[in-house]
Amino acid sequence: MDLRSHYPYWLLKHGIVKTYPSVTESLHADIAIIGSGITGALVAYQLCKEGFYVVMVDKRHVGQGSTAASTCLLQYEIDTPLHKLISKVGERNAVRSYELCLEAIEQIGKIAHNFKHVEFIHRPSFQFASFKHHVADLQKEYILRKQYGISSVEWLTGADVKDKFGFEAPAGILSADGAQLDAYRMAHSLIYSASRNGLRVYDSTPVTAIRHHKRSIELKLEGKYTITARKLIICCGYESQAFIPKKIETLNSTYATISEPYEQTNFWYKNSLIWETANPYIYLRTTSDNRILIGGMDDTFYNPDKRDRKLKQKAVQLRQSFQKLFPHLDFKSDFEWAGTFCGTKDGLPYIGSIPQRPHTYFALGFGGNGITFGQIAACCIRDILVNKKNPDTAIFSFTR
Repeated sequence: MDLRSHYPYWLLKHGIVKTYPSVTESLHADIAIIGSGITGALVAYQLCKEGFYVVMVDKRHVGQGSTAASTCLLQYEIDTPLHKLISKVGERNAVRSYELCLEAIEQIGKIAHNFKHVEFIHRPSFQFASFKHHVADLQKEYILRKQYGISSVEWLTGADVKDKFGFEAPAGILSADGAQLDAYRMAHSLIYSASRNGLRVYDSTPVTAIRHHKRSIELKLEGKYTITARKLIICCGYESQAFIPKKIETLNSTYATISEPYEQTNFWYKNSLIWETANPYIYLRTTSDNRILIGGMDDTFYNPDKRDRKLKQKAVQLRQSFQKLFPHLDFKSDFEWAGTFCGTKDGLPYIGSIPQRPHTYFALGFGGNGITFGQIAACCIRDILVNKKNPDTAIFSFTR
């Protein structure tokens, strides 16, 4: 699957941080992981800390799928607003999903601070009503978050928005708990750390078939080699649908552009993460090297050629939307890229097993919360494998 266009910012910024060999012999392990993006890296990090002997394979190099194209906003707000999620999955599961995303941001921050070169910065998160008729639903969302004690939230009137952010919007919710991350660098750091705890990593190693035995799984690789393990974790993101008999994802295309560096360091209120209620929506964040990143303008199709042909046009639209909000900030685009992302029926990830794949677990953090969902998946799967009861795993099961 073609997951992104050729020049995502993080890959250009860091280059190929580290490469690993392809498999040159048949291997045995406690656990095999397919996928070396941010989710696979988080899972491997947790499992190696528990003392499992883990082998990780990827058909690409580490982090060069969707992770390289991520815009790396860490938000507890799920693609499905809380008031709508309650009607889909029930009050307890909906509220707990939001709480878990909050916890995941803090957990990722604690892990990131172990690594010298990984950017993790706490930021407020601000969602504004794109139109007056969106205010009622946004206020409903605010009331529910206050009711359940989800984050420290503040209701901003139109005057408040103008005062804090400098642009016109009818209202918005300001949340204290968000963050931004360099996920590409984080994936490399996690994998390097896990490799010091026994992880074996192999790039350029496509899996051609999976065989399920009574007490093990066997991965067939290109050529004559195999990997045999007691358990398999599939962390292939949007490409994981190939291993699942029922359709669980909706493929979309998304776009991003990032500015040249500015001389100034402060652009709006605490350089918050900003996003809107429109659909499709745009979102904004800053970087540690004083750039502004704009993303969004999504399309509801998967067609890499069509997606990449639309990139220039979409980048113009993103800049125009930004300039309407901040006409005093002259946005000069430095890099532009596009990618594929998936949604689910309720905006939640799929974590766990299916009967058709014995000894196999999936860690599929779809949607705008892919990184926080990856951390939740890492903790859920770790608990399953060490036989620790975790009631949260049921929220994300394939049978929900």
